[in-house]
Amino acid sequence: MSTHTNHRTILGTALATVLLMASCGGDPQSPGVEYMPDMYRSPAVEAYVDYGQDPYTRSNELAVEQRERPSARKPVAGTVAFSMDPEKAQFNMPYPYPNTTEGYEQAGLELKSPIAMTEATVEQGKVIYTKFCVHCHGETGQGDGSVVVNGKYAPPASYTAGLKDLPEGKIFHSLMYGKNMGMGSHASQLNKEERWLVTRYVQYLQNGGKMQREAVATTAPSSPAVN
Repeated sequence: MSTHTNHRTILGTALATVLLMASCGGDPQSPGVEYMPDMYRSPAVEAYVDYGQDPYTRSNELAVEQRERPSARKPVAGTVAFSMDPEKAQFNMPYPYPNTTEGYEQAGLELKSPIAMTEATVEQGKVIYTKFCVHCHGETGQGDGSVVVNGKYAPPASYTAGLKDLPEGKIFHSLMYGKNMGMGSHASQLNKEERWLVTRYVQYLQNGGKMQREAVATTAPSSPAVN
């Protein structure tokens, strides 16, 4: 019985040694056998990350080639583009202005809407405004929404008075981060395109419910009479 046990011990030790030696590769950069990788190596194609054949299962030459190759390469076949419409690409860019007083002022000076002010965009903005803004700002932007009429909350300034000259960049910035204690951020409710549509409708209300060209024509002085 003792001899049989010794043989099993020797055989087990030899087998473990063989397995241990087989698991060691010659490449010092190789991670070895990954029994539970825990998603350390993402199976998805990620931006600016080398992808393709795993060099550690091929050859050292392939590893060197991939390390020296530019990472921003043509996506693999079947990759779904984030936005196929070039006109929509500008809505996918990161917002460059911080949630600070300086960022608010800078947005007011520099930030311009990528959406043209047309009757169609104003109407789209009105739909969104009615869902998310009218309860505080009111239907015409006078700060008389249902939330504030009972007097428990301070009304926001009117779009035709205190906020009449508020630039589009500051309007968008306020939707992005919120403003003061009364208005929270709407970034989680509205995407960038929707925020710009709301901004256009607010500008429409700033003009007294008229398109900008109509407001200019209404307020322009009449031409002097020719004698």
